[in-house]
Amino acid sequence: MDTTIGSVPSAYDAADAAPAATAPREATLGRHLARRLAEVGARDVFTVPGDFNLTLLDELEAEPGVRLVGCCNELNAAYAADGYARARGGGVGACAVTFTVGGLSAINAVAGAFSENLPVVCIVGGPNSNDYGSNRILHHTIGLPDFTQELRCFQTVTCYQAVVNNLDDAHEQIDAAISTALKESKPVYISISCNLPSIPHPNFSRHPVPFFLSPRLSNQMNLEAAVEIAAAFLNKAVKPVLKLKLPEGCGYEFQMQYGSIGWSVGATLGYAQVAKDKRVLAFIGDGSFQVTAQEVSTMLRWGQNSIIFLINNGGYTIEVEIHDGPYNVIKNWNYTGVVEAFHNGKGKCYTAKVRTEEQLKEAIEEAQGPKKDCLCFIEVIVHKDDTSKELLEWGSRVSAANSRPPNPQ
Repeated sequence: MDTTIGSVPSAYDAADAAPAATAPREATLGRHLARRLAEVGARDVFTVPGDFNLTLLDELEAEPGVRLVGCCNELNAAYAADGYARARGGGVGACAVTFTVGGLSAINAVAGAFSENLPVVCIVGGPNSNDYGSNRILHHTIGLPDFTQELRCFQTVTCYQAVVNNLDDAHEQIDAAISTALKESKPVYISISCNLPSIPHPNFSRHPVPFFLSPRLSNQMNLEAAVEIAAAFLNKAVKPVLKLKLPEGCGYEFQMQYGSIGWSVGATLGYAQVAKDKRVLAFIGDGSFQVTAQEVSTMLRWGQNSIIFLINNGGYTIEVEIHDGPYNVIKNWNYTGVVEAFHNGKGKCYTAKVRTEEQLKEAIEEAQGPKKDCLCFIEVIVHKDDTSKELLEWGSRVSAANSRPPNPQ
């Protein structure tokens, strides 16, 4: 195994193929959680270490069939769990962060997963079980002895919350959280006291009952009627965005409802981590990229070969079409230079900066040919006003909606 700085295990096929239940069964809380995640397909857990979750990460990593994907920050880790869940067709994605400073960083992405009906499991390493009710003030908090701040924040963006600070009911809480995420297709929150993950308990030594959920039944008549209405609407459209000409078996993902800037970079990481049989194409604006760019380094670290098209139009173009102002102009980066700095001579990377259609065609041919095994980053420089008629119309409608005067009192 390569033990150089920044290296990761190069082979994982056997662990991917083997069910977690066949592995040696260590009777600790952390290993139980890892097995349960693996059983529902969350074999990659996107993590950021912090002192409250370090022992938990040890236990998760020790379980065959589960691997930790270290991310640059907690927001990106949760975005990656979102993308992972999407790639699995609404399956479970998971992230593991530290108490409060980590959880409240991840919560924006968890809220987005809630809006998109994605079963993301957000795991937080919590305070030592002895500190509950002790009136102690801990670091990574807002300076109050009340440890429920993080929990209360997550209550509105998750469908189940489990605070595990004793071993007796830990297995029940974990199983209830994961099964509820699957049943409701919504995120859940699990906090685990930092002194518990490595402790054995009889409840973890028994083979857990497999998850079983009845399939959701669809109303066929309503479904057919909805399809007919949608088809009629799209057929009337001049340029229907949803009728993209995609290759057979190709999916299309975006975050329309929540629309969190920066989502696409982390989600691309998570999606590509599970979709090994596909090549992910990501179309990312320059403003969005500046929010979460660091995670390209994680893509390189894990040998992903996605193709990222960075649309460089000098700012927040969607906001420009809603309401223009000098705040919509951003500092221009040398985007290919940034990615090359992330590469730093380790892994496979191809970058190109294009200004013409011919240059773009050449870059795509290179990405699909000699560089097909590389992470490919193509910076496409376009004019700031090069937008579609549909975006202009949408921006006008949003502007009109936002600027409505108050109703008379």
